[in-house]
Amino acid sequence: MTVDTGRRVPTEAELADLVGTRFPGGQATLEPWWVHLVLDSMLADPADGGAHPVLVFLVATGAMGWSWDELFAVFGATEADGPMAGETETVVHRPLLVGGTYRVSGEIVSATRKVGRRTGVFDIVGYRLDLHGEDGALCASTTNSIVFPRRGDTS
Repeated sequence: MTVDTGRRVPTEAELADLVGTRFPGGQATLEPWWVHLVLDSMLADPADGGAHPVLVFLVATGAMGWSWDELFAVFGATEADGPMAGETETVVHRPLLVGGTYRVSGEIVSATRKVGRRTGVFDIVGYRLDLHGEDGALCASTTNSIVFPRRGDTS
């Protein structure tokens, strides 16, 4: 799915209307070689059998159905604007399995405009991505925020 990349910062009302926007979603398989590389890069033991919780975020964002550029474009931003990762929370309902295939779904859960004395205008956008197992059960969720600095017209 492609997103209109015509860059226009949404108004506060338009920003609020984006809450509830669904991600296209997708699916991903925790391939053993990939899990091994990720865990090795974290100095974690890939032989302990379980998939590390950091894989929830990596799988979810890798199969959310939009590239990061497309997600930024939904909010009238580009990588050059300097969006930053905000808060993150991961909940694992049942351990991810190496070799398991997971369906990813999600939505925008919050979007607010704020003004900082030093930073000026910025938007904080929250999104949740859910991983469902092959049986359809919810296995894990990751809820995150992105901070979009705004420069220029935000009316």
